[in-house]
Amino acid sequence: MNQYQLQVIAQFRPEVLERVLRLTRHRGFRIEKMDMTSQDSELVINLLVSSDRAVMLLSRQLEKLLDVTSVQVQESLQALKKIA
Repeated sequence: MNQYQLQVIAQFRPEVLERVLRLTRHRGFRIEKMDMTSQDSELVINLLVSSDRAVMLLSRQLEKLLDVTSVQVQESLQALKKIA
């Protein structure tokens, strides 16, 4: 199973976190770790997810959410371990 680090930046709204979590589960990803901070009117959500599915399936759908401003995907943690 591959692990991926994602950073989601969204508008600060009560329903945003619920939408992100629900979409992540529906796309077949398991959240291993999550960190969320707020900066003014923005939420910064850092997710560590795992799945056998391609991470682009998740990131493209997250980008389509109404209140999401940007989604950044970092390299697979499995690939980083092989390099080190």
